[in-house]
Amino acid sequence: MSQQDNFAAGFVTGAFLGGIVGGVLGAIVSSRLQREAEDELILSSAPDPATEPSTRLTEARMELARQGLEDKIAQLNEAIDDVRQQLGKVNGYSQPIEDASTID
Repeated sequence: MSQQDNFAAGFVTGAFLGGIVGGVLGAIVSSRLQREAEDELILSSAPDPATEPSTRLTEARMELARQGLEDKIAQLNEAIDDVRQQLGKVNGYSQPIEDASTID
């Protein structure tokens, strides 16, 4: 008789705990699926960025920024070359250094 009581109590406890764990897991999974579905809906309803005027404006700004950065890089390269020539004179090189990879 004792084994039957233990079996019944274990069965009821297992069903109760299994229901709790299953409910929590189901809630987590369903909220993730719902969030993914909402994200997909938002992405599918978004307008095509290539046809928007703001995208063209952004591309123009990016081009201007790129040109500005190229100018700054050119200025930095000139400054580096000047310093390299000055250091070459200090270290005993009378000619401007053409290729820095030849110096050991």
